[in-house]
Formats: sequence, structure tokens, C-alpha cells
Amino acid sequence: MCMETFEKGVENFKPSRTQDQILADIRTLKHNLSHEMILLAHHYQQDEIIALADVVGDSLKLAQKAAKIRNKKYIVFAGVHFMAESADILTPSDRVVLLPEPKAGCPLAEMADITEVESVWRALKNQVKGKIIPVTYINSTAVIKAFVGRNGGTVCTSGNAGKIFDWAFEQGDKILFLPDRYLGENTALAKGIPPELIYHLKGDMLNPVFQEDIHTAKVLLWDGYCSVHRRFRPEDVTNIRKKHPGVRVIVHPECSHDVVAKADDSGSTEKILHQVEQSKAGSVWAVGTEAHMVNRLQEMFPDKTILQLKNPGYQCVTMSMTTPEKLHHVLSELSKGHVIHQVKVKQDIARDAYTALNKMLDITG
Repeated sequence: MCMETFEKGVENFKPSRTQDQILADIRTLKHNLSHEMILLAHHYQQDEIIALADVVGDSLKLAQKAAKIRNKKYIVFAGVHFMAESADILTPSDRVVLLPEPKAGCPLAEMADITEVESVWRALKNQVKGKIIPVTYINSTAVIKAFVGRNGGTVCTSGNAGKIFDWAFEQGDKILFLPDRYLGENTALAKGIPPELIYHLKGDMLNPVFQEDIHTAKVLLWDGYCSVHRRFRPEDVTNIRKKHPGVRVIVHPECSHDVVAKADDSGSTEKILHQVEQSKAGSVWAVGTEAHMVNRLQEMFPDKTILQLKNPGYQCVTMSMTTPEKLHHVLSELSKGHVIHQVKVKQDIARDAYTALNKMLDITG
């Protein structure tokens, strides 16, 4: 039997367990700090982190929440670096955003290098006719969001990408979509844009060479992807249907289009949660997204059967880097008046990134 190989950012699901005393200590620290601190957590975090969080959500929900925080000085973000950056950008300068694991990055976000993006942008402006609107997935670095803000674009999430595409085409002729090619492709196809009008940017991005069909294309896709969602294959959908006749399959739109096309539905983590929650008792679901969330759905809705689209499920390595022990360390130091692992975006970058993020919130609410 051959060993399954994994690229950066993804691995098979591994259950975790933390000592009860550490969890009890965290609850005490949170209680003592509750007048000035709030804990936000993404759906892909470990169960023990989710149980401690004040707010749980997807990137859109957490961005909306961060923008509305008024009475807490400290925002502890159980997620990855771009999420903490967004929280810092969207909140006043006297707020302090902390990331329990400062090394928790996002491989997808890192696939859009600002030097390469600016090189491609210059080439596009010089060689391609029509007004191009840059749109970046929220899973991107602050410098990419700032680039988009400076150039008349905005940010999207998997939950509002369709609305953002509508807005962008009201502003211009083409969309440059960063950095997730699969979310961009799935959104474009859902909007009725045919495959021949979707252009995949590939090759040397520092010295880009465009093919002739870029001139007629409506959507230009950066060549990035989520290493978790790219693991799912069309045959996973076929196999789960054979094993569980009547199963409903729902996947995240960061999956490739051939997976999305074979599923019954696709959507953000919030949409997946809502669809399962609203389904009838006895429903059977196979879910193609990060394993922690899928397992949690089964615990949340015991009257339904929730299956991993592919066993044992895939977990995001960097999301899993935030452990209760690391959260305990940050809160313990904060209780002593020590701020550690602060995420602070440079003022000039934050200004332009705020323009892009705030425009998204204005467009989608």
C-alpha cells in the first residue's frame, strides 16, 4: 500500500486532546479579561478552541464582526495571519490584535507575491484593452489587499464572491482575480461566463507572456489554490454516492470545478453550516471542506449523518497550529499586562487595504 503524499498546508485529520486544567485556566483567564478582550475563531480551528471562542464564523462573518467591535481593546484571533491582518485593518488604531501562533500563515495567500502581481498588472495595463478591476479573495496578504485598494478594486469572500463579481463588471470590462483560481473559476461559471472567456495566468509572472485569447477573456485568474480543498477529486463524489445512495454532497468553492460540478451544492463554511442545519432529520450529507468543521457538524446535528467526503478528512496544517496551550500563553501574558504576538499592519498598507475591505463591506453589507 503506497503512502499518500501531501503538499504544504494539508494533512490527514488528527484528533487532538488538551489537559482539562489548561482549558479550565483559559476559561478563568478569559473571564478575568472579558471587560477588554474578545476571542474570534474560524470554523477550521480545533474543537477545543471553538468551545472557548466568543464568536465563530467564516472569513466574512469574522471581518464583519471585527469591523463592529467598539468596547474591547484586545482582539485575540484564532485563525491565520491574513485574518488577523484584516481585523487590524478594520479596527481603530487603539485596538490590539493578537495571533496565538504567529507562524500560522496561509499557503494560498502566499501564492500571490506582490512583486509578481505588480509585474502582471503593468503588463496587462500596457497590452490588454479595456478596464480591468482587480478583486482579491480575502485569503490574501495585506499588501495584496492594499494593491487592490490602490487600483480601484475590492475584496471578496467565498460567501459574497458572486455579488462582488456583479459590482466589478458594473465598474469595468474584465476582472483580475487573486489568488484562488478555483474560487474565481467557480464564481465566473456560476455567473454564466463560458470557459472560453476565463483566462488562466501561468508561466513566469515577472516576465509575463499572454496568449491571444486574453483579449476576449472576461475573468483573468491567478494561479493559486487552497491545498486542503484541492485534495478533493471528482471520484470522491462518485465513491461516496455509491457507498451512501441518496447522500447530498456539498463542497467549498475552493474545490476544483470538476468537484463542484459533481456535488449537489457548494458554498462558504457559513452556507454549508446553514444548509445542514436546515435539512430534515435523518438527512445524510457528505461535506468537502476542512475536517475539523465536518466532524463538528456531526456533533452539532446528531439527528443527521455527516460524512467526510474523503476519509479520514483533510485538516489545514496552519489552522491547526493554534492550540489551547498557545492561546493560554497569550492570555496569561495579557493578564500580566504583557502584549505578545501582536499583528500590526504598516500604516500606508493598512490605509489602502482598508479601502478595499471597506468597499466589500459596503457592497455586501
